[in-house]
Amino acid sequence: MEIRELTVFVRVVQSGSFTRAADSLGMQKTYLSRVVTNLERKLGARLLERTTRSLSMTEVGREIFERAVGILGAVEDAERVAQRLLAEPRGTLRLTCGVEFGMIAVGGWINDYLRRYPQVSVDSDFTGRLVDIVHEGFDVAIRIGTLSDSSLAARRLGDLRYGLFAAPGYIKRRGTVRTPAGLAGHELLQFSGGSHRHGWRLSNGRSEERVDGAARLRINNSFAVRDAAIGGLGIAQLPLAIAGEAVAAGTLRRVLPEWEPQAVPVHAVFPSTRYLTPKVRVFIDLAAAAFGAGLE
Repeated sequence: MEIRELTVFVRVVQSGSFTRAADSLGMQKTYLSRVVTNLERKLGARLLERTTRSLSMTEVGREIFERAVGILGAVEDAERVAQRLLAEPRGTLRLTCGVEFGMIAVGGWINDYLRRYPQVSVDSDFTGRLVDIVHEGFDVAIRIGTLSDSSLAARRLGDLRYGLFAAPGYIKRRGTVRTPAGLAGHELLQFSGGSHRHGWRLSNGRSEERVDGAARLRINNSFAVRDAAIGGLGIAQLPLAIAGEAVAAGTLRRVLPEWEPQAVPVHAVFPSTRYLTPKVRVFIDLAAAAFGAGLE
């Protein structure tokens, strides 16, 4: 069966006659009759009972009609989706994320998004609270860490990777750390929020070690932790994206580079996948591409 054949059959049934169906489709009545006859021949069953005055469906015809209506509806829905996906993004994207990750990454994504798509604008809220995006009217939220059960849709963008870092002066003064166990004798600078607040878990790909030493500093801001490490106050666990500039400048050095702290997943969360508008879809695609290129 072909979509064209199903379209003709459905229109004939809905119109109640070949004449009216031909008028609505802008086709010849004889052509429609041939299409339906060919469809019946393919199926090996009569679909319509024809008389000079009336047209009625057979039992088989009724079954085929109901399924054909569903098939054509699905085709129309697919066409609408394709048109929507190919449309130029436009309008205002309302976005929310945490303050810190907004500074690390999302701000750059927004700038890139605005440069690429001249018909969009962005209304963003970098906040420490968990936003109810449905009731507060946001299109998308960027969330760090394991997601709680929710009716919201989500797409995993990637993982935020971490490392241990210290100032060269601190390493010279206190000595090189050679094993995770050796961290116990050092000043530790800890981020007190999120999944890392209960100590550090380090892995070298073969085994995992937990570090639960007392912290010299605990604070819920990674930039403050980084600054304390640059100031020589101890060893810090930092996102690579935050530590990278200081490493390049020589003010921080990687500690235990073969041991990597637990990565943290990053998701884009949004109300629905069924009618995802171009402005939302392209921003999520851009964010995922940024992770694919390496968020460091």
